[in-house]
Amino acid sequence: MLVNKLNVIFVFLALATSGAAAPIDVGSRRELFLDRCLIETLTNTTLKLHEPEYAGVVLRRELPWEGLHTFGYMTVLKDGGRYRMYYRAHPGGDYADGDLQEATCYAESTDGIHWVKPKLNIYEIQGTKKNNVVLAGMPPYSHNFAPFLDARPGVPAAERYKALAGLSHGSGGIGLVAFVSPDGIHWKKLREEPVLGWKKLRKELVLGAGTWAFDSQNVAFWSESEKCYVCYFRVFTPKTRRTIARSTSKDFVHWSAPVLMKYGDKGTTPPEQFYTNQTQPYFRASHIYIATPARFMEGRRSLGDAQVKELGIDKDVKWLKNDCSDTVLLSTRGGDRYEWTFREAFVRPGLGPRNWVSRSNYAACGIVPTGPTEMSLYVCRHNAQESVHVARYTLRTDGFASVSASADGGEMLTKPLLFAGDQLEINYSTSAAGSIRVEIQDAEGQPIPGFALEDCPEIIGDQIERTVSWKQGPDLSALAGKPVRLRFVLQDADLYAFQFVAK
Repeated sequence: MLVNKLNVIFVFLALATSGAAAPIDVGSRRELFLDRCLIETLTNTTLKLHEPEYAGVVLRRELPWEGLHTFGYMTVLKDGGRYRMYYRAHPGGDYADGDLQEATCYAESTDGIHWVKPKLNIYEIQGTKKNNVVLAGMPPYSHNFAPFLDARPGVPAAERYKALAGLSHGSGGIGLVAFVSPDGIHWKKLREEPVLGWKKLRKELVLGAGTWAFDSQNVAFWSESEKCYVCYFRVFTPKTRRTIARSTSKDFVHWSAPVLMKYGDKGTTPPEQFYTNQTQPYFRASHIYIATPARFMEGRRSLGDAQVKELGIDKDVKWLKNDCSDTVLLSTRGGDRYEWTFREAFVRPGLGPRNWVSRSNYAACGIVPTGPTEMSLYVCRHNAQESVHVARYTLRTDGFASVSASADGGEMLTKPLLFAGDQLEINYSTSAAGSIRVEIQDAEGQPIPGFALEDCPEIIGDQIERTVSWKQGPDLSALAGKPVRLRFVLQDADLYAFQFVAK
């Protein structure tokens, strides 16, 4: 181990004196192709976005306290063998953000597919405690209550679950208040004062007095890669309108001065507005944060007058007919920039007029594994209608995006990398006629003897974790800690992820 560390130090010193870019240390992390962080060149290949597949309705409004505005600002967590879903409910009638009628409801599942709403006996709602409410009577916190499972090492058992909630706008409001729970069911405030206050936020971000903030789902988590808590929250600036800011904390109480997030290589602000952000570490690669924000197209109306009348939405909230939205895919490795590699929709509104109503198609915060080769995300459909429900969508594991080649073939070359481990695994798919081969090069781009392209037998098939082998076998231990490049040659194939592992 000491020898490997010394080798890495010597490599960095040599590169520093030569003026060459230092290799990227990927260690034994799994790497996905949501950005170009590790890619040097793409030749006749593209980065391809994979759209989630519809897998059916998993939850419907059916209880007296669940009205047309139910399933707002959802969170889905996997805790061991149990899945937990949190969502906002409102019985109907006059509706205002953060009013006394709002409640935070809870559903659970053993497989992420079949869900139940347990009778928790905590709060009395409409004359009964036999309900699934975990927070009520504390406006405005049920409006955007956003829990997470705290992965910080040594976190006290009583604070294993944490949450942020609260609203603020103009010179009123309070900001985000912290909650804690030992079981994800029974919650209490960590303290009365907000941990991210409105007045301080307005001053630090130079926001106008009438500017909204926090009036959406504001999400947090413990970042293993950054060694701190991270919060992504909504602000509404005069120039950018609805956008996202970020703050960090070591103790979940004292937070850094927030910064506005930038987008893409140029760091520009997109013309679209992001209503939510839904940013969380990917469960198989915690250094990569996946974001599935709702892209809000204000004033972009799809519904005709006849459709509005048929849906009956003009009888409820007038502005429901005036906007539309979908879900997009962003990623970040920390810091103040999102990678927006794919500008296309991740989840489209789809057929029929009911999903073209304002505030429909908002994804839950949290993408969870629901099988050895499958992961799921959850989306609120038919907002503010009698048929409002939660739909499940699936992707193959790691399958957000891929390096993709047609039948004509192509290749991808990585930047110089340092790795730990002794074997290379890939998540890939080919056609019956397609293939993938892997060449390992030195930092200068020369094939390393024994690991040239002609030494790698064709890889065909479709596997989540396939060990790459060359004529001499899969052992890469002699190359660990040395700068290398990976050259992937593909034909009618997709490469979703790779990882160096120790076996």
